[in-house]
Amino acid sequence: MKHTARRDGTPEKKTRISASHSQAKRPHRGQKAQSGSGSEQKRKSVQDLIISHAKPAKKQHVKRSELQSGSEHSSEGIRLQKVLAQAGVASRRHAEILIDAGRVEVNGNIVMKQGMRVHPNVDVIRVDGVRVNVNEEHRYFILNKPRGLHSTMHDEMGRPCIGDLVGERISAGQRLFHVGRLDADTEGLILLTNDGELANRLMHPRYKISKTYLATVQGEADRSLLTTLRKGVELDDGVAQADYAQIIDTHQGKSLIRVELHEGRKHIVRRMLKECGYPVLRLVRTKLHTVQLGEQTPGAFRALNNAELTSLYKAVDM
Repeated sequence: MKHTARRDGTPEKKTRISASHSQAKRPHRGQKAQSGSGSEQKRKSVQDLIISHAKPAKKQHVKRSELQSGSEHSSEGIRLQKVLAQAGVASRRHAEILIDAGRVEVNGNIVMKQGMRVHPNVDVIRVDGVRVNVNEEHRYFILNKPRGLHSTMHDEMGRPCIGDLVGERISAGQRLFHVGRLDADTEGLILLTNDGELANRLMHPRYKISKTYLATVQGEADRSLLTTLRKGVELDDGVAQADYAQIIDTHQGKSLIRVELHEGRKHIVRRMLKECGYPVLRLVRTKLHTVQLGEQTPGAFRALNNAELTSLYKAVDM
């Protein structure tokens, strides 16, 4: 028979005892009640059965300081193997194997035993020396910036800007900023994030992060243009040199040129090609290091996957 309970979780006052006890409680008609130690033990067991009418316990708030007086890393953090599994590195079982093999580091220290707890938003975790993104507060997006938008999150002059495309996320309290700039007439890939350390390193000349552009230029280019771009072009603010250059197509007085370089100077690609006699008609950034724009339509943005983010971390020694 089912036990009934009130809405607050307390059982009804007339609570029945299980069938095994109820059968032993009352003899059949005409049958004498059994005497002796057996019947006394049954009566005693029924009396000892206590039914609680107390209300369910309420959730209690425990202060952080009270939790910290426990074992290593306290009971707050999350088990390391669970964090690795959630990040897509490996299953929990395989994560334990990685830990046993000494291939996992937390804050620069090799983890020597199972059961370690970590704080994903604070601790730096690496597997085989490569950083794993486990910080749930950091966000990373690739935006295909349309032509005509300025590379600002808010334009004081009221001009269209990339902040207009991510306004919903910003109004929801998510702080994002752009990594580097594209001028208003340039389209393509721009990284949006709230990870200040990664953003600063990607823009620092020390790490020589490559950027790839597709430029539609006026004039049918020949191989001499590629040689000039690779050797270096003399500009007003110094020589600018392409790491790689390729002619994709020439047609009806125009050419499509791929240019890869790690320079970060203003209008650098446009100025180089103009100096070589090929004014730029259209310019699209298609790649940042190993992160590619792909088939994203103008104005669309997507989150970076783990492989892309790991590649950026590795490129800037994070």
